[in-house]
Amino acid sequence: MSLCRDKQVKGFLLFLLSFALLLLSAGTIFAVYQVNDAEAMWLTHDEAVASSLLEQGVSKETIVTALMNTEISGGGRSLLAAAGLGKQTEISMRPFLNQFQQSTLCMTLCAGLFLLFVLAIGIFVFLRKRQRLYQQVDKVLTNYINGDYSCHLPQNYEGGIFQIFSSVEQLATMLQSKNETEHKAKEFLKDTISDISHQLKTPLAALAMYQEIVENEPDNAETVRQFVAKMGISLKRMEQLILSMLKITRLDTGNIVFEKNKCRVSELISHSINELTTRAKNENKEIQIEGDDEQQLICDMEWTGEAIGNIVKNALDHTQAGGIVRITWDSTPAMFRIFISDNGNGIAPEDIHHIFKRFYRSKHSLDTQGIGLGLPLAKSIIKGQGGIISAQSEVGNGTTFTLSFLTEL
Repeated sequence: MSLCRDKQVKGFLLFLLSFALLLLSAGTIFAVYQVNDAEAMWLTHDEAVASSLLEQGVSKETIVTALMNTEISGGGRSLLAAAGLGKQTEISMRPFLNQFQQSTLCMTLCAGLFLLFVLAIGIFVFLRKRQRLYQQVDKVLTNYINGDYSCHLPQNYEGGIFQIFSSVEQLATMLQSKNETEHKAKEFLKDTISDISHQLKTPLAALAMYQEIVENEPDNAETVRQFVAKMGISLKRMEQLILSMLKITRLDTGNIVFEKNKCRVSELISHSINELTTRAKNENKEIQIEGDDEQQLICDMEWTGEAIGNIVKNALDHTQAGGIVRITWDSTPAMFRIFISDNGNGIAPEDIHHIFKRFYRSKHSLDTQGIGLGLPLAKSIIKGQGGIISAQSEVGNGTTFTLSFLTEL
């Protein structure tokens, strides 16, 4: 019975059971006492009758026979009625019965008051505990309403009311999680807007300056050509920034659904660096690819290709002329890994833990290209497909990025 699982209700029911046993015991004792008292009163009455008859000269045999008689005759009943000792006789006219009645009423009243007192104490204790419980719950629920989830409803006991508390606690946990998610979403939106506005200030300021210069020297073809080209670079930087932020935002909010298919890794790599080979050649750098052409990887080719392309681009940004960017891969029964390494400048130890943060630029690479979104975007893409991206680097000896994917059977 679920009602008996409640500790307080169980205690109250045990009290009622104990009270019932006490009442039964008191009733039994009272009945035995009354029987004894009635017997004593009856004996005293017989003694008084016998004494009165002896004084009047009635023989002992007649008195004993009269006291032992159990038959009732009409004459005897009429005699008592004529003497005023019938059923309608006032109790005050029968002293023994009057005394017995008074003692019985007194004992019944005292016993009843005592039992009522015990019952009242038990009910009061139960209701007091219940009231404290309700006050505690009311305080916790008020805190929940005000957004404070530091306190919790009691859940260490069984019973219907504590099951309700448990359900309310689960609801509070869900509300807390929802509030935290909404808060994080607001903070994320706030930070995103702040980052975008901060990053757009520089190219916008440059565009305004270039536009003013061109406007002031419209007849100077060389100046116009030079600053129009710079305006194009700034516009391209703004476009790249906005597109990258939109992609990261869509990934973070779960609006991107990755379409995983089997693809040859060699094709994935070729697709990733298709637009970077010309840049590498122009900068006198080399991109080397080495691995089993037949190996396959289950992934979203477009998005994974963009992640690899961003890492290769980052490697080119931090590699001097004559440098090499090397892409290899291998697989085990449980893991498939792609390695992208370079022999560039490397990453300082104090920067290695921050390279995947948005807009992070090391003080050692302020003169290099990039806006600080390539690696965060790559991490979001790889992580969104259940993969892991990590980096190992040594200053002066280059950097190696490792993309790890679980092998899907």
